[in-house]
Amino acid sequence: MFGQRFVKSVTKTFVVFLFMASLTGCVYLVVGSVGALGGYVVSPDTVEGKITGYELGQVREAASTIVSIMGVVKEHTDSNGIIIATVQGTKVTVTAESVETGVVRLAVKARKTFFPKIKLAQDVYVKIVNHLGE
Repeated sequence: MFGQRFVKSVTKTFVVFLFMASLTGCVYLVVGSVGALGGYVVSPDTVEGKITGYELGQVREAASTIVSIMGVVKEHTDSNGIIIATVQGTKVTVTAESVETGVVRLAVKARKTFFPKIKLAQDVYVKIVNHLGE
């Protein structure tokens, strides 16, 4: 009896989720923790998360290092914290901005022509976060 109610409940929840996702046009997925630095949000072409325990300069330096290792930096603007690079033939935009003292929002966007490359965005994001932890 309990098993049937549980299956019905899960099925209803899944159907409602699919219906809502079809109405919004884009699905945001909250992924669990990345190391000890907190979770991140995934949209169709962007991975974004808040990193605590590091200053803005440290996050920007880590992002610059990782992106320059993975590809070719096309534009680097310190004033607004944006790095634009080409990684594996894909345009990658990394943005780091201070939210409050000791909290930095890091966003990595990856698009090849008109198509999102979320797997590459996740890869760059995770490598930046791991580099901070070293």
